[in-house]
Amino acid sequence: MSPESVRSTEPPASAGAFEIRSEPRGPHWIAWLVRAGSAKPERAVVVVGETQDEAEARARQFAAQSRY
Repeated sequence: MSPESVRSTEPPASAGAFEIRSEPRGPHWIAWLVRAGSAKPERAVVVVGETQDEAEARARQFAAQSRY
């Protein structure tokens, strides 16, 4: 995972202290949530999308629906 391929976006308000990271993987994109100051996926959850926007939208949806 090279730093230049990873995009960090602002989390939605309901996600608390999370950031959304994403990168291309083969023919699709993956996205994951990280807590501020961490590089590892929160709860080891990675979501997949056909595009970067789709993967990040799914990560935001996961954050909004999760209770932790």
